[in-house]
Parts: sequence; C-alpha cells; structure tokens
Amino acid sequence: MPLVKNELHTVTINGYTSEGDGVARIDGQAVFVKQAMDGEVCKIRILRTTKTVAWAKIESLITPSPHRITPNCSAYGPCGGCNFLHMTYEEELRHKQQRVTDALERVGGLETEVAQILAANQIEQYRNKAIFAVGNGPITGFYRRRSHRIIPITSCIIQTESANRAASALREWMADYKISAYDEETLQGLIRHLFVRTATSSGDIAVCIIATATSLPKLDKLIEAIHYHCPEAVSIILCTNSEKGNVVLQGVFRTVWGEDYLADILLGLQFQLSPRSFFQINQPQAECLYEKACGYANLTGSEIVLDLYCGTGTITLIMAKDAKQAIGAEIVASAVQDARENAKRNDIKNAEFIIADAAKAAEELYNRGIRPDVIVVDPPRKGLSNDVISQIVKMSPERIVYISCDPATLARDLKLLDEEDYKTNEVTPVDMFPRCAHVECVALIERK
Repeated sequence: MPLVKNELHTVTINGYTSEGDGVARIDGQAVFVKQAMDGEVCKIRILRTTKTVAWAKIESLITPSPHRITPNCSAYGPCGGCNFLHMTYEEELRHKQQRVTDALERVGGLETEVAQILAANQIEQYRNKAIFAVGNGPITGFYRRRSHRIIPITSCIIQTESANRAASALREWMADYKISAYDEETLQGLIRHLFVRTATSSGDIAVCIIATATSLPKLDKLIEAIHYHCPEAVSIILCTNSEKGNVVLQGVFRTVWGEDYLADILLGLQFQLSPRSFFQINQPQAECLYEKACGYANLTGSEIVLDLYCGTGTITLIMAKDAKQAIGAEIVASAVQDARENAKRNDIKNAEFIIADAAKAAEELYNRGIRPDVIVVDPPRKGLSNDVISQIVKMSPERIVYISCDPATLARDLKLLDEEDYKTNEVTPVDMFPRCAHVECVALIERK
C-alpha cells in the first residue's frame, strides 16, 4: 500500500541520510525522518511522498537514543546551517565515518581501508569565515534549508564571537540610520550580505559589506560601529554587487578602512587573504588534513608535485617545502595572484603557478615534458571530470593524493582510477565541519 500524507506510523530508525536525518522503512519504502536517530523507535507523521520515498517528522519518541541531546541553539531546525545539534559529537562522528565507508562500497564498489575519522578538538566557534544574509528589520542570519527565507540569528554557535559582534554592529547601524536591506523579489534595497573572515592565528578580522551601491550613506558611522563592537577589525571592505542571483562575493571590491588583506598562518606559512581568496574554514582541522595529505605524498625532496585546483596555493606551498618542485594550477586568476604573492611572502622559490583549468593545465605541463611524481587534487563538490582523470592517468604519477568534500563523488572517481592503473590504498575522513553534514576526506591512490 502506498504511504499517504498525514498517516501515522510507528517505526524503528535504522540509519541516516547524508544530511543526518533518520531513515526508516515501511513495507520496503524508505522514509526520511527529520532529526530522528539511529536505533530510535518513534511515532512519525508522513509529510510528503513520491513513488519511491517519503518524508516524515517525529510525532512522539517511544524509545529515544542514548545519544540524543537538547540542541543548544534556539534556531536549530528552521536554520539550515547545522544538522547534528540534537546528537552527541561521538554519534555525529560515527555517522560520518559510516557515510564514507558506505559511499566507497556502494558507489565505488571498493574494498578500501577507511582510517579513523580525525575528530575536531573544538566543535563551536570554529568557522573562520561567516556569510550572514541581511534582511529588513534589520535582521542578520542564515537561510532556511532549501529556501531563501532568512532565519534571524543574533549569536551563531559555530561562528566566531567576532563575526557575531560584527553582525550586531551592522544591524545597529541599519536601525539607527534606516538603511534598507536588499529584497530578492523586488530587487530593491541596499545591503545584501555581511562577510566576516577571522584570522585564527591572531584573532584579527576583515569585514566585508556586500551592497548594491558603490557608496554607503553614513559610512563613517558604520566604521565607528564596527570599531566599537570589533576592535580587532583590521580591514573594512565594500563589495558592490548589483547582479541578480545568489553569488555573494562578486562585483567590485573597495577598501573603505584599513588593510586590503587579512593575514593568517597555516602550518607555519603566512597567507594573505583577500575577500575572494579560498582558505579552509576550520584552520586547526585544515592543518590535520594537510598533514595527512603530506604524509600520503611521502615526499623526500626529489619529487615534482602538481597541485590541481590549487586556489591560493596553500597545499602547493606546504608541499613545496619537501619537494624538488611544486606546481599549482587554478582557473581563478585572482587566486593565482594571491598564490604567487604567498610564495614570495614565505620565500618559497621552487613553486610555480599557472592560470588554467585542471585538464588544460595537466595537458600543458605534459606537453612541456613535465612528469610529476605526485599529483594532488582538491576539486569542487562535483569531483573530477573525465578529461581531468584522463590527463592524470596520461601523466602517470606514482601517487595521487585526492582531497574531497563529497564522499559520493570521491567514491565515483576512485572507481574510475581503479579501472585504470591505480589502486586506492587508504581513505581518511576529516571532520572539518563539526555539527554540519559535510565531511572531508583525503585518499592515497598509488600506481598498481
């Protein structure tokens, strides 16, 4: 019998979705139950159905999980930022470990060893990058899951205290001087987003206001408010973004006070960060991730390393210290400029950076006669294209170190490499995003 909306059922939860919701089965049909936990017995109400799957909510808990806890955020549920505040951190880690194992087995068909997940020591106030949506009220917060409705939040527990105070300064200024927020439906209004980056090494912050205009009324008062709430601010930047759509950090950037860049340190190297620079959100866990990647690369000082998707050059420069030569490739020109400046800042002379997409960069280097011993890839969530995989195989490195932000596309790509002349020897999950659904991995792939 097909499931019907508003029906009540008693079920036992026997797993999790990738986003951390519970999974039950009724007459063989999968039912996703929001915030239900593995092993729980609960009465659920069906909310929505298709031919193959249904979604439900908990009406009452009959047998709660011993790992269930009370969320310490009043916005949890409506806000789409966090996924695991209703469970212990130990249970969250167990789920993430299993998620990686399941992806490798079910998507990749691989029997690969999955090392113990690298847990975070700090699971609150760890994000060094915050992007607050801004709405009339004024309010700052984050979008409801799968929508663009803003959930007002005055103190997010995974953002830094500095970022929360910067949001308070913006709201205060908007309220005092009747500054409007941008409305996506009417395309009217001034302030769109607030972006705050925190340097973990120093505590300094850079504040970027994303607006539709090239200048702001009462700008001096906004600068005063930010200084009052955030004396650690070293840079205030205005980003003029008048485009339709959801891309936040685009348009023209202008420094209205202080420095053009924020400086931070990662594994002993200094990095200069502009608003659009890519930098891992959780600096201590990024160091764990990169140390594991360096261990997998197993550099002795004689190797050539190619870092595809190099961003601002973090991995390239870290590996250059132990390699004969390190080459980074990135399609975003501003990121490559940052990478070159970062190489100069750290007096690293054996690093080269080229502007090209991953496949074209690999092809160009192959035609130059360069045969890297180690290739590092850190692609976006969609993973590697077939062209990139073909070029990597053509270059025939001894080792490939694959850093991934999506276990499913990682498993797919590892299977494709396994069909060539490579074998995945180990995958290590890294909890880069505590209390959130994402999980990073680093994989060691060696030539057979």
